[in-house]
Amino acid sequence: MGDAFLTSRVLMGPGPSNVNPRVTQAMQNGMLSHLDPEFWAITDQVCDMLREVFHTKGAFTLPISATGMAGMESAFCNVIEPGDKLVVIVNGFFGTRMVDVGSRCGADVHRVDVPWGSPILPEMVEDVLNKEDNVKAVALVHAETSTGVLSPIEEITGVIHEHDALVILDVVTSLGGVKFFMDEWDVDVCYSVTQKCLGAPPGMSPISFSERAIDSIKLRKAQVQSYYLDILNLANYWSERRMYHHTAPILMIYALREALLMIMEEGLENRWVRHSINAAALRAGLESLGMELLADPKYRLDPLTTVKVPHGIEAAKVIGALREEYNLEIGNGLGDLKDKIWRIGLMGDSSTSSNVLTLLSALENILPKQGFETGVGVAVGEAERVLLGK
Repeated sequence: MGDAFLTSRVLMGPGPSNVNPRVTQAMQNGMLSHLDPEFWAITDQVCDMLREVFHTKGAFTLPISATGMAGMESAFCNVIEPGDKLVVIVNGFFGTRMVDVGSRCGADVHRVDVPWGSPILPEMVEDVLNKEDNVKAVALVHAETSTGVLSPIEEITGVIHEHDALVILDVVTSLGGVKFFMDEWDVDVCYSVTQKCLGAPPGMSPISFSERAIDSIKLRKAQVQSYYLDILNLANYWSERRMYHHTAPILMIYALREALLMIMEEGLENRWVRHSINAAALRAGLESLGMELLADPKYRLDPLTTVKVPHGIEAAKVIGALREEYNLEIGNGLGDLKDKIWRIGLMGDSSTSSNVLTLLSALENILPKQGFETGVGVAVGEAERVLLGK
């Protein structure tokens, strides 16, 4: 037999984040059938709370029984038919993933590249759409996990709709951690994950479709190519119609409900503020060590900070030392930024002042061993100043 209990770490990478004991305890509740009326009452509660988190009244809001990639696949395979023109604005790794998924749906994909570490701005989108006709949808990432950049989506959606295109949006690292208003910002399709700012284990993908998107789906000439991810099928399952579709992950639903209840108790605005203050403290501490942040201050993502690896420092060696000596995990860069940046997550239950101070103290001890001198207590002191509002 293997060990009954595996190592538990402080997770400060790009995801997953640590899960509150209340959430894991919820998974110890008794198993119900996926057709039990008591279970359906729980799923209704989950969908209602997801609407609050997405800030939408949309009926087609539910958790897909699979990870975030299923959310991305569902967004594209429902909206996009073979031959549809799809514009994807790429400013990081997950924008490139959108290009791949759109291509697999048979779209005529028009890829527009923005330098990694830069935001997507409304004038960029306007310029692209002025050169393209008959665009079915524009896909972009709200909070690019590979770069720690937050794009001003609320300024972009109007531009896209002026050109009669739908908005497909990745909110994987932003939902629950920064301001997001699906209905007010006029987003058509957006998808996320459970394991980041929502504070639940990985395994489900919350998704929401606007009425405009649903109307477009109902006018499709071809069937949605995935039975499992067809939103009309899924909606029949998650709605009061209760039409059998699949066996839901019962225990994951318990966990997600508890995580959402904790969000409701904290209050979304309070949660956004918590993420913002802890991120500001972390950045202040890192910069006091002479380290350079990747993203422009105006477009930095609070749940995920990206910092450049100092010259002469081995990124992976620092990550390993943090894991082995402090039981703490941060992330390496992804794609073109591998070994060039560290990605530090302060998401959900991992977004705490104690985690910020622990990491900064650890870096003050580890970095000098690789030749990057730091002042003892400097970073921690600077972070504490921010945390105390000074």
